[in-house]
Amino acid sequence: MKRVLLQIGAALALLCVFFALHRKPARVQAATQTPPHATLRVGFWTLWHDREVQLTPAGAASYRTCAACSAVTFSTPIAIKASALGGLTLIGAAKQTHADVLIFTGPIRIAAHGESELLRYPLTLTARSGALIMAVELPLETYVERVVASESGPADTPQSLEALAVAVRSYALHERHGHAGYDLCDSTHCQLLHWHGVPQRHNAAHAAALHTAGETLWFQNRRALAYFNKDCGGHSASIADVWPRSPSLAYLSAHADTYCARTPSQQWSSDLSRSDLTAALARRSLAAPGWQHLTVDRRSGEGRVVTLRADRTTITAEDFRIAVGEALGWNRVQSNWFEVAERGDRFLFHGRGSGHGLGLCQKGAAAMGALGRSSTEILAQYFPGAYAADEATGKRWNRLSGEGFVLESLDPADTAFLPDLARARSEASQRSGLNARTPLRIRAFATTSAFRSATLAPGWVAAFTEGDWIATQPLRTLAQRKLLAATMRHEFLHALLESEAGPAAPLWLREGLVEFWALDTAQQTALHRQRANMPLDTLEAALRNAASEAQSQTAHREAALRALQLLDVYGRERVLSWLRTGVPSDALLRLGQR
Repeated sequence: MKRVLLQIGAALALLCVFFALHRKPARVQAATQTPPHATLRVGFWTLWHDREVQLTPAGAASYRTCAACSAVTFSTPIAIKASALGGLTLIGAAKQTHADVLIFTGPIRIAAHGESELLRYPLTLTARSGALIMAVELPLETYVERVVASESGPADTPQSLEALAVAVRSYALHERHGHAGYDLCDSTHCQLLHWHGVPQRHNAAHAAALHTAGETLWFQNRRALAYFNKDCGGHSASIADVWPRSPSLAYLSAHADTYCARTPSQQWSSDLSRSDLTAALARRSLAAPGWQHLTVDRRSGEGRVVTLRADRTTITAEDFRIAVGEALGWNRVQSNWFEVAERGDRFLFHGRGSGHGLGLCQKGAAAMGALGRSSTEILAQYFPGAYAADEATGKRWNRLSGEGFVLESLDPADTAFLPDLARARSEASQRSGLNARTPLRIRAFATTSAFRSATLAPGWVAAFTEGDWIATQPLRTLAQRKLLAATMRHEFLHALLESEAGPAAPLWLREGLVEFWALDTAQQTALHRQRANMPLDTLEAALRNAASEAQSQTAHREAALRALQLLDVYGRERVLSWLRTGVPSDALLRLGQR
């Protein structure tokens, strides 16, 4: 993950100007309007209904008893209990505090019901009916990334994950979810979020969220609702099949899914007792206790259950599935496409598919991705007539092709910058001797705040590169500050080097080569007159976790000096080969490292 910072000023000497350009910035004026929904309040451990939790600081942590109250720091474990009469009790450090709300900031480890999680985002606690209501404030794009990781599977492709990311973001922003203490819960009632993460899905989910940052589904210039399911069973549902009283939406229609049907749909069976079903339905006030018979009342054209009847009480299949899932487990009634048979006090279910069948079918989307279909084509398949566009404006991204890159922009005037980008792209290849196999992708955001929300970078960061994807602040902003050429040359170099780097390539080598090759001739000459002083292990640590801007600036200068030493002794081609294999020990000895 690489970022380039804005210039501090023009009065510095040439070499200092370069390092200031990348490491000691002046702040770019942020847009006056912050994009909507920069953060979401996500319910934490919502299925547990905990009455008490233990919090242990994992760094500098504090709490407040109201949004405007002074913060109280704490350094030892504390307990939070929900009162049966309402409110909270904080117990710790030989004192008790009573409050209606507690707001925690700083890294904390929270533990309850035999589980613990490390939280780095603000946590708010309230109480209702003797149970804790906990909400974590997550950046929108962090939420999308975690849900995509939690909801996706091994069959997913980059294209299907990008389509899923758009659906996840749209669902989070454009649907009311019925929760009083937070925007969305962390269970499949809303969208599943594993707080401890899904390591094997992290990288792919991160890329999908980042590459679609800020995009939601639109239909006829209006924001659209987006839903998704694991396996539609070979035929998608209409919105009326799931919620019979909902108005029809053309992009949420029932249609055959030939991609999902390429392989047999998941079959499932379940055996549930009358007492368990009675408790589950009563818990959500769907049917009063005492009912005797449960039967299918109405089906859709393809056979999906729309409504059931518990004696004379009508229940939608979706409400029934959610009630059983919350009370008895989500594997008991896995979809709305099933048969039910009564055997005394037990009910036997047999069904196909997984989920409500509405919107994007993840099984079918993965099959489309495996066939080479793009995320745009996947969204068109499952939301006919709808399209992905910028959340704030509804504009579609324009794709402008250049030599070795594709520029994605919301501003048609950015066409004027294509020659500048082409020169920067050519210079990056000439200096490094590298060329990407496929065009590099640049996304130029319309505002600083949109860039910041998408990348989670501070406002003074000018650009951001990950793999072959480059995000930038508005190109006109960079051009006005005479930063466009240097910024894009630097980012193209990062993308080219990262495309060659293997897991053995140290960070100091990758950063150092970029820093050196981004210099002009005079700056490179000035660098030859300096000496590196920082040991390589210290340098690597400083690059990864700089404690200050000054330390980061020093570390990147040292990395450039180390890269220059290797280039002078071994030449460009040999040093580039070490991006794939790692720097050999004899070369490290030449640098004075043991």
